[in-house]
Amino acid sequence: MNNTILIVDDTEENIDILVDLLCHDYNLLVALDGYRGLALAKVNKPDLILLDVMMPGLNGYEVCKTLKKKEETMHIPIIFLTALSDEEDEAYGIKVGAVDFIRKPFNPVIVSSRIKNYLFIKNYQNKLELMVQERTEKIEKTKDTILKSMGVLAEFRDPETGAHIKRTQYYLLELSKYLQENEKYSQYLTDEVIEAMFKSAPLHDVGKVGVPDSILLKPGPLTDEEFDIMKEHPLYGKMAIDTIEEELPGELFVSYAHDIAYTHHEKWNGAGYPRGLEGENIPICGRIMALADVYDALVTERVYKPPFSHERAKAIILEGKGKHFDPDVVDAFLELEERFIEISKEYKD
Repeated sequence: MNNTILIVDDTEENIDILVDLLCHDYNLLVALDGYRGLALAKVNKPDLILLDVMMPGLNGYEVCKTLKKKEETMHIPIIFLTALSDEEDEAYGIKVGAVDFIRKPFNPVIVSSRIKNYLFIKNYQNKLELMVQERTEKIEKTKDTILKSMGVLAEFRDPETGAHIKRTQYYLLELSKYLQENEKYSQYLTDEVIEAMFKSAPLHDVGKVGVPDSILLKPGPLTDEEFDIMKEHPLYGKMAIDTIEEELPGELFVSYAHDIAYTHHEKWNGAGYPRGLEGENIPICGRIMALADVYDALVTERVYKPPFSHERAKAIILEGKGKHFDPDVVDAFLELEERFIEISKEYKD
């Protein structure tokens, strides 16, 4: 596929020369003034722009500066073709963002050669960017697969949880997106952070792989001693994720996986485990997962209980507002309860 070149010049004779020179090798767009040139560049995203400087209305320098300020056009190489001959003019043209400055009357061979060189460089850069993008997407897919696989490990140990991982993941997503609209959380709960939390949520119970079957699968209430052992699973989860963090330092999703696994059993009033954290000392991701996890445990069947109705689960969560749960997260849940019901049905065991 041929590259597209935009020619912007207020002199038709100059345009005719350039069209005759380039029409056999490139797709050409033509504008007779700066405003039309900006409009064509915005819509068509040409691969290179040949730009006159001295034009009525909007000169070439202003056109170039405008293009370089916009994300969609800032990477397009611009070559000035102008009658200006002072070195100061050329220096200014390069300063505002052009890659080259060719004086009129120009030598067609030189213009053609320069265009080929810059398009070769741009095409090569585009190819590299595409390769980097494909590589990045592959790495991200690999990360997601590892996360899901580790989450499924816990599910294999506790088969009655079924789609628990998927449901809690989407409960967390809905709560996070709602809280993002709250000024108190908007700067922290960015789209990037919410995506990392969503991806890492399946690991919240990965530490259960370290809990003996006799306790994890016990069909009745746990003794105090057994519950003390069960309460170790956030620590086991933290230790497992720490090993990933050592290999992938600085990865956002690993950081949130760590916090979610380690803190989703902490309580707002400090009565949770494993560290007895209180209030906002508990990471917001752990506070959100705490409600998502409890709600799902309440409305689904477990070896030790039948499923509760949404209304009964809602009443228990309201009772825990300011005790077990962050009040802001409970308020978000109340606004989203219909969505919780939909998710519960959509990902039913």
